[in-house]
Amino acid sequence: MEAWLPYLSAFVVGLLGGVHCVGMCGGIVGALTFGLPPERRRGIAAMLPFQLAYNLGRILSYVLAGAVMGGVGILLAQLMPVYYAQRVLLGIAGLFMVLLGLYLSGWWMVLGRLERAGGAVWRRLEPLGRRLLPVTSPGRALVVGMIWGWIPCGLVYSMLVNAVAAGGALQGAALMLAFALGTLPNLLLMGMLAGAAARLSGSPLVRRVAGVTVMLFGLYTLWQAF
Repeated sequence: MEAWLPYLSAFVVGLLGGVHCVGMCGGIVGALTFGLPPERRRGIAAMLPFQLAYNLGRILSYVLAGAVMGGVGILLAQLMPVYYAQRVLLGIAGLFMVLLGLYLSGWWMVLGRLERAGGAVWRRLEPLGRRLLPVTSPGRALVVGMIWGWIPCGLVYSMLVNAVAAGGALQGAALMLAFALGTLPNLLLMGMLAGAAARLSGSPLVRRVAGVTVMLFGLYTLWQAF
């Protein structure tokens, strides 16, 4: 069971992180939804292939980034004895989860600096995504979703730090897949209902409960490390 705990915690973090997704990606999801041809917005069945394609593209980008960061972790582990490398990487992962909990709850927005740092990447990708609009097919929606996956996001970046400690490229990819699947219900619901979930996720109480829960995962990870 302990071997599955990092993936379970990544899934739960993604699920609870929906309170952040509403603010961070709600506008994007709404724009993509309303950018569909009118006949595609007349019912859930017509929109579903496009929404699934958007999110599949986003998930593929997360998995690719997780594989890269997991590989980086292996390289870092070769710089010191394995036992100490594992402890250090776990400690960093736990610290970032605590910071993520503070960020989700709105108590300390330090991870917002990561989002601003990632803006340079997004500035290069955003014009490409804009050229693909309006989305007229699920295939084009898939490509737009892959570009969407690289938008600067403190939630995603903190999980990528955890992927460094996952144990390898495959494990890093699996960790980000678990996280992405956790984010799927919130973002899919937002896309299908064009933002109707925002009122609940925007509640300060919901944000604080989510933040505290994520911090507890982080503290547990720190306890494992030290």
